[in-house]
Amino acid sequence: MTKKKESRQYFHKYFEEWIELYKVGAIREVTLRKYYMSLQRVIELAPNLKLSELDRRRYQLLLNEYALTHEKQTTMDFHHQLKGAILDAVDDGLIHTNPTRKIIIKGKLPKKKKNKFLNQFEVQALLKQLNLSEQINWDWFLLLVTKTGLRFSEALALTPNDFDFSSQKITINKTWNYKHTQGGFQSTKNESSKRKIQLDWQTSMQFSQLIRNLEPDQLIFVKGRVFNSTVNNRLKVLCQKAGVSIITVHGLRHTHASLLLFANVSIASVAKRLGHSSMTTTQETYLHIINELENQDNDKIMRHLAMLI
Repeated sequence: MTKKKESRQYFHKYFEEWIELYKVGAIREVTLRKYYMSLQRVIELAPNLKLSELDRRRYQLLLNEYALTHEKQTTMDFHHQLKGAILDAVDDGLIHTNPTRKIIIKGKLPKKKKNKFLNQFEVQALLKQLNLSEQINWDWFLLLVTKTGLRFSEALALTPNDFDFSSQKITINKTWNYKHTQGGFQSTKNESSKRKIQLDWQTSMQFSQLIRNLEPDQLIFVKGRVFNSTVNNRLKVLCQKAGVSIITVHGLRHTHASLLLFANVSIASVAKRLGHSSMTTTQETYLHIINELENQDNDKIMRHLAMLI
């Protein structure tokens, strides 16, 4: 196809071909699905927009239309995905000027955020409600996530082989693709997600007894098709019984991190334990907690300096 013909094709068709050429096989399946969702939205919002017609005004109109039904951050994510393809089209001479320059990101007002994590007293109340029987159940799963900060898919992928009870550590080197009908192991979110997590002695002892009769490579928690909603519904019931804010399994990961930060564990250690690719991710995610701790530190500094007179 000549450049002239290529520039006359529909933008959504170019975007689809770009995804297949540059993204398929290069990014995680979950991220790839987001690109295809963005493609579907482009088809719905601008089915007749040709690549050659894509100027700054038309691109802004496309984003504005998308922003009517999405929050600002979601619109920003949509823009970043389209921008990657558009800049390549500019580099390849299919578009003469960059239509994404000086674009304004709009969006609906964000919904009031629910509590993402529990405080120490709420966690203790929640854990008292767990039914920790002699058989493996989802309550054991929730306990482990609370104690380790594991991602949902990381915890699902655990086998007895991943536990080293002599050193009280869990090795994280894979995830379980619970969104696929057949399931299956897949790689971690990034290289930093491959890590060893120290367990407290009590949890280590509990799990050594709990999984002692399992095959070394047998999945501990997965017995069939797993749905995130099933575990979240169980957690919801437990939160209601404990009289605490209802959170998700991912909220237990946030809870784990927040408890460590309030206990004055360094951001570097928290980032490593969570498997974040950089401390920046940790700082951005828990900025409100870090700011609160800084305020407490300032009070300590002022009290200490006042004593020097």
